[in-house]
Amino acid sequence: MTKQSKTDKITSDLLRPIRLNWSFKIWFGFLGLALLVCLGAYGLQLKNGLSVTGLGDYVSWGMYLSNFVFFVATSLIGMLISAVLGLSGQKWAAPLARIAEIIALAFAAVAGLVIVMDMGRPERLLNVFIHGRVQSPILWDVTVITIYMVISALFLYIPLIPDLKICSEKLDVPPFLKKIYKILSLNWEGTIEQKKMIQQSTRVIAIFIIPVALAIHTVTSWLFANTMRVGWDSTIFGPYFVTGAFVSGTAAVIIAMYVFRKNYKLEEYITEKLFDMIGKLMVLVSLIYLYFNLNEYMVPGFKMKEMEAILIRDLFSGNHAILFWSVQLLGLVVPIILLLFKKMRKPLPMLVIGFMVLLGAWFKRYIIVVPTMEHPFLPIQNVPQSWKIYTPTLIEILVTLAPMIMVLMIITILAKVIPIVSVSETLEHLESVEQAEGELKK
Repeated sequence: MTKQSKTDKITSDLLRPIRLNWSFKIWFGFLGLALLVCLGAYGLQLKNGLSVTGLGDYVSWGMYLSNFVFFVATSLIGMLISAVLGLSGQKWAAPLARIAEIIALAFAAVAGLVIVMDMGRPERLLNVFIHGRVQSPILWDVTVITIYMVISALFLYIPLIPDLKICSEKLDVPPFLKKIYKILSLNWEGTIEQKKMIQQSTRVIAIFIIPVALAIHTVTSWLFANTMRVGWDSTIFGPYFVTGAFVSGTAAVIIAMYVFRKNYKLEEYITEKLFDMIGKLMVLVSLIYLYFNLNEYMVPGFKMKEMEAILIRDLFSGNHAILFWSVQLLGLVVPIILLLFKKMRKPLPMLVIGFMVLLGAWFKRYIIVVPTMEHPFLPIQNVPQSWKIYTPTLIEILVTLAPMIMVLMIITILAKVIPIVSVSETLEHLESVEQAEGELKK
């Protein structure tokens, strides 16, 4: 196969998914209908207040705050794949960079809406910016989430510029779309100066996004750790949350890899070797997270102070024991053991493991939030039984699903307007391989 035919094949393969086929319309229509149902539930909440949920005086943070922490956590995957692995010279992760950046942008963009859903008076959100106090971790959280979302958008867009030029020239789309691609490509010509500018800009953003990404989840952890509540009064909540974020984000990338590989027929580009490598990365981040879990539960479990003992017993053998041990074993320990075997680092087993880890990651946030709120310092007396145990309502569940659907819609749209795997980088890799082969022949 000649060099030109290889170039044409790569370009054709990676641009082929950018079309509005029936499967996309059916999938997006399903998401749209599901979102309407969930927004209808949110409309009832706006009309009747948070009384339609299972939240109350004691458990005032439930599924909504669990969802918020989960969304913030998963958005950190763009930093891990593109920035940390990219700057450390891990070339194998390059084909996954755009997938990770799309996931990061989608989760970061929706995270702010998740917290609004927990507000009884969402129209007062503007007061956070107008009357925000620098002493408040809530203001810190809003600030770093906004900054991270902007940087994530730039991190996705700047390396995408060469591909936008290719899209404007190669895609069979209406003229106005070609013009949009051309405008967004910023007159890209592929000159040495332009390539150097893209590389330098990407590197600067990669360096800058690391402290911002670490700050976003560290600040979120401080919303919990700055209280005196049992279960949250911990000095390791920052790294504990960050390592957990890497686990959930990696699981999301694994699921996306399988879906795009299968549906877009990208087996040549999202290879089994990539699944093998990302599986090893999952083992690494999961082992680090397991270490922090042992610290977080075994240390207070060994000391068994009076108030901590009540919470620990509830988690280990009480009302939340089944969920707690399911999260720890099925969402963390079992995946680590399975991924130690090479046969389990294949696409289909990795998909199953990815779902196990991601589902476990969400319920892990639930375990962090709810049991602590059910165990305040002062005993709960002379109140209805329903106040003592948090039970989410159907409306609350539907409202919780709404941002998840929004994330899927954002990812679906982005995957239909830009190449999931970088065309320009793949062509450059092909050229470098052919040059190396040519030098060997000489």
